[in-house]
Amino acid sequence: MTSAIKFGTSGWRAIVADEFTVANIRLAVAGIAAYVKTLPAPHRVLVGRDPRFLGESFVAEAARVLAGAGVTPIVIPEAAPTPAIAYAVRALKTSGSINFTASHNPPEYNGIKYSTPDGAPALPEATQQIEAAIEEIAGGGGGHDVPSPLATADQFETVDVKPAFLKRLAELVDLKAIAKSGIKVVYDPFWGAGRGYPCHLLRQAGVTVETVHDYRDVLFGGRAPEPSDELLDAAKKKMTEIGAALVIATDGDADRFGIVDGDGTFIQPNYVIALLFDYLVETRGWKNGVAKSVATTNLINALAEFYKVPLYETPVGFKYIGALIDQDKIAIGGEESAGLTIRGHVPEKDGVIAGLLVAEMVATRGASLGAQLKALFAKVGSYFPVRENFHLTAEQKAAFTEKLKADPNELGGRKVVQVVRTDGLKLILDDGSWVCFRLSGTEPVVRAYTETRSERDLQSLRSAAEKFVLS
Repeated sequence: MTSAIKFGTSGWRAIVADEFTVANIRLAVAGIAAYVKTLPAPHRVLVGRDPRFLGESFVAEAARVLAGAGVTPIVIPEAAPTPAIAYAVRALKTSGSINFTASHNPPEYNGIKYSTPDGAPALPEATQQIEAAIEEIAGGGGGHDVPSPLATADQFETVDVKPAFLKRLAELVDLKAIAKSGIKVVYDPFWGAGRGYPCHLLRQAGVTVETVHDYRDVLFGGRAPEPSDELLDAAKKKMTEIGAALVIATDGDADRFGIVDGDGTFIQPNYVIALLFDYLVETRGWKNGVAKSVATTNLINALAEFYKVPLYETPVGFKYIGALIDQDKIAIGGEESAGLTIRGHVPEKDGVIAGLLVAEMVATRGASLGAQLKALFAKVGSYFPVRENFHLTAEQKAAFTEKLKADPNELGGRKVVQVVRTDGLKLILDDGSWVCFRLSGTEPVVRAYTETRSERDLQSLRSAAEKFVLS
């Protein structure tokens, strides 16, 4: 028997009642338990969730399987942000955590994310061992029985992860500066696990905060809980109503962020990461380094050169950035898909701290994000990144997979001066622009990341990238 459970860049995700079944949950948790038992004792694992459908039931099921396997479960009763769970792993010194979340995926999905004892997403060496254990258990037709079908989550040890996490955020963010500036903020948790987190801290500090979508809805309004521009209309409307300086938003499990400037302009994550890097060097004096995924803007490269700090370019997947945070090699690390964390914090994406730091930056600098970005461009040059998805037929995907093996000399009439294969195929062109192509591991989709040094050139390079994929 071959298991359908595969851990990708951020755990295992599948459609509920299709592949995400109770039987497969038991298998996955049994595999994680087998891995945990290879680690030093005591074997204790946090079990948490986002607010998705049946989350409480899945947590209880996982706790029973862990207990049956000789691993002590510690249940988080309320929905909690992924970074809050990561912080609890470190604070409580557990053997890691099992988090039932599909992050920003549509409501019909759920997933399991396993974090290792450092609070970071499991690296491939760990997930490969977990998958091997799952295969062995599935092949043996057993090994994942629960101790009692009547056992419920309230029979296990529980923990509230919120107070300690909020205390840590208050140490990392200058909440007094935000309050002193008098700015107003709108927060959109997208019905997700971030509810009651950044808004609580800001209100406690005396900041005027209004929220939208601040209640549990397991269907997330019928859409994916992703803080992207086209889904932030309610928050933008509220911002106009109260005269707020910005909108901060988080996705379903609050590990990703979305930011809207005071004039209603969505500030893409590439720019947010670069602005915060610049701001942290300026205000904290942190010059130990910066990390970004291979598909993230080269504006960060330019800033690293400007500040004479080491730059780390990683494959896509926040676990690689998390490892650098753990080693204190970087002040900030981020991915264009709206994930970041900072020095001294969890080695995991944190949309909550991202929003709070942006509020601090706007308050301290007394300037809109648009104005700050303009100043940043004046300092190190302009960068215009965009990401597009191209859906392929099975035949097109096979053909494109072959095409990726070659090193092109040109793209759209522009000379390729460097080929980078950190993750996918990244072509750096002679004028400093670039395109990165990555095949999805789970669906017939090619992601094309394009960046030019002038807005005028962007459309022609996007067209060249599309032609490269589809021709």
